[in-house]
Amino acid sequence: MKQIPSSRKTNEIARERIAQILLTQVSDPRLAMVTVTGCEVAIDRSVCNVYISADRASYDEVKAGLESAKGRIRYLLGKGLDWRVTPELRFMIDATVDEAERIAEALKVVPPTMQEGRSHEEG
Repeated sequence: MKQIPSSRKTNEIARERIAQILLTQVSDPRLAMVTVTGCEVAIDRSVCNVYISADRASYDEVKAGLESAKGRIRYLLGKGLDWRVTPELRFMIDATVDEAERIAEALKVVPPTMQEGRSHEEG
């Protein structure tokens, strides 16, 4: 979605409100370990892409839980905001944490040829 400078504040407000709703007002156990990593609200506020992070093994459960609770979350979001329109919520898995973990694991295994301090004559 195209963003303008005031969008950062709007995105952050949406992220904070949705995170608070998930933490305090949604009791679905599938959503207990979900983190809202970001939001992108359309300029006309009709749609909000909500990026969430969760345990990789529970992605399907989390998606099902979010779909089940989407209406309640949107309703509560609308009550907590003074926006003219309550955006449609689209939940998406934010895999950047998983990707960072994968890279960190890969960096732990350094091939002998790339180890620091090893001379080329050794062998």
